[in-house]
Amino acid sequence: MKQHRLAAAVALVSLVLAGCDSQTSVELKTPAQKASYGIGLNMGKSLAQEGMDDLDSKAVAQGIEDAIGKKEQKLKDDELVEAFAALQKRAEERMAKMSEESAAAGKKFLEENGKKAGVTTTASGLQYEVVQKADGPQPKPTDVVTVHYTGKLTNGTVFDSSVERGSPIDLPVSGVIPGWVEGLQLMHVGEKYKLYIPADLAYGAQSPSPAIPANSVLVFDLELLAIKDPAKEDAEAK
Repeated sequence: MKQHRLAAAVALVSLVLAGCDSQTSVELKTPAQKASYGIGLNMGKSLAQEGMDDLDSKAVAQGIEDAIGKKEQKLKDDELVEAFAALQKRAEERMAKMSEESAAAGKKFLEENGKKAGVTTTASGLQYEVVQKADGPQPKPTDVVTVHYTGKLTNGTVFDSSVERGSPIDLPVSGVIPGWVEGLQLMHVGEKYKLYIPADLAYGAQSPSPAIPANSVLVFDLELLAIKDPAKEDAEAK
């Protein structure tokens, strides 16, 4: 299945690249041209994220040109299958190496971070720091809470932020990643915490998006604004 997905992706990219010897020969004026460029751009990004960043665009263009022109293909089907398998294997090896490096870097970060003053490490491995204390109520697993947050990688790169969007979010305490489930129940309404979440309490070896590499330690600046009152919500709805 992976080989078929890769082949389909290459085919889509090649629709954009076919007949183009360089970027200077491509016009991006009409909606169709712009959409075509967008397809190629998105598929190229997807392939690069999967470790397929060494594809030969000229060879891709030649392949689609031969197919459209009904020319004899330059490689036999078994050669293509073998090539796809080799490319996929190389991509998987690259991703595995990146995942291992991320896991090692995350372990080192947590070991050093846990020694800092003000940082507490729980039995699960979650680390947190109280930035602003308050004496409001604490949420239960069954509660829905209103929070503001900024999520970062350990290098400071922001991958998501309700603060930047200017709008807090409501979410069920038990419906988020394990590090949040635990961290939210430690907090009181009105408090601000910094959570340092190990990969196994976040997304583990599965990358939820290109912005979050596999096995990443996640750092959240989290503010607990309120605990939603179901009875009040129902009354207002009526």
